Amino acid sequence: MKQYTVRKIPDYLDKLAREKARKSQKSLNSVLLEALARGLDADSQAVYQDMDDLAGTWVADSSIDAALETFHQIDEDLWK
Repeated sequence: MKQYTVRKIPDYLDKLAREKARKSQKSLNSVLLEALARGLDADSQAVYQDMDDLAGTWVADSSIDAALETFHQIDEDLWK
């Protein structure tokens, strides 16, 4: 990750950014990064890091199923 210093930000932009951050309950940094990304049309350049390559690769394994079975049991005493 890089870090930048931006100078000579006009008061109206500062006010707009801070108001948007407050209204959206986000940090000022998040709001500014989103605005920068929109301004640079970053969505068209985005590299997605999802798990699509894992879709459909599940292999059934009875020993794993048996190990996970305990997670499906409810301990009634914990809910009293």
